Parts: sequence; structure tokens; C-alpha cells
Amino acid sequence: MAILDYVEVSLSWLLASQKGRHPKLFTKGPAFVDFPEPTFVVDSPDCGPSGSYMKPEFTQIGADRFPELTWTAPPVEVKEYIIVIEDPDAPLPTPATHALFYSIPSHTNRIIATDIKPVQGREKERMLQGGFRYGKNVRGTIYGGPRPLLNHGPHDYYYQVIALTEPMDTTKMSASPTRSEMAAGIAGKVAGWGAWVGNFERKWK
Repeated sequence: MAILDYVEVSLSWLLASQKGRHPKLFTKGPAFVDFPEPTFVVDSPDCGPSGSYMKPEFTQIGADRFPELTWTAPPVEVKEYIIVIEDPDAPLPTPATHALFYSIPSHTNRIIATDIKPVQGREKERMLQGGFRYGKNVRGTIYGGPRPLLNHGPHDYYYQVIALTEPMDTTKMSASPTRSEMAAGIAGKVAGWGAWVGNFERKWK
């Protein structure tokens, strides 16, 4: 084992109790007071039903490929979707943000890996090939898959899909909107939500 692995395992031991920030997930915020539970189903054909263990190819240990997501449209008129991907088991005060996608067209009910590739010539707009945009995550990238601390135990990864009754006003947001900006931007606009949860763990071999 490399020296950095020993350091990481030591950190995991020190931070063993710093997990379980599930009550602070995005979908537990004030905008969801009328929707305390999911209202539609989100699946991942690549990884299996919610609660499935994620294969290394869908994590930073492997190819870090974005897992395909599909969902059923809620029984209300939807104007757009946003997706917030978080790890509530990261040893941080709030869940670690792995991706923020917004301005997802209302007819969308499936996102695949190529959809989150940037559109050439529109990098400043943060436009992606799926026809939507991305915000700021913990790594400063478009998306970062699972990579829990070594020996920190299993981590849950929440892929939360939120339906909105009207689009967010992006003129009131920064060019690279944060989780807080998006939480404010959806106030009074939530039509429902669903989540797919993946699980991953890195063990000291």
C-alpha cells in the first residue's frame, strides 16, 4: 500500500463518525415541504434498481462513467428538470455535491453519459450535449463519480431528479451556480421529485 493510502485510512479512522448527512440532502430543503417523499421513480439501467452497488467503471476508481438515468414523468405539467447528485456520507458538514445539472428540457426522461459532455464553442455557457447546463460541484468539474475515503465504509450516492412547474430564473444566478443558488432558484416551483441511490465502498485490501 502506498503512503498516501495509509494517510487516507488514518483519516477514515479519525472521521469514522462523520457520516449520515441524509437529513441535509438537497431534497430535504425548504422547497420540498409539500413533497417530503419521492413522487416518481428514477432508475439506472446501467447499475440496477435504487440501492444497487456501483461497479468500478461508474466510479473514480475506474472510468468514472456517468450511469444512465431514466425516470417516469410526474402527473403534472413540468416545465424543466434539475438533477442534484450528492454523497451524504462524505465527512463534511453537508453532503458533498458531485454534480448540478439544470435547465433540463421538460420532455427529457433519460440521461446518458454522452449527454454530459460539453458542447464545443459554448463552454462559457456551460452547455452540455444533452441540451442542459451544469453548475458548480466539489471538484470544479462537470461530474465526479463516487470516490469515498479508503476504509470509510459504504457511501450512498443520491441522484436526485427534481421536476419544476416553471423554469429557474438564471438571470439571478451566477455563471456557475452553486447548490445554494439552485435551492433558492427552485423555491415555489417544485412539482415533485425522485431519486436513484447507488452504493460504493473502497476497502483496504
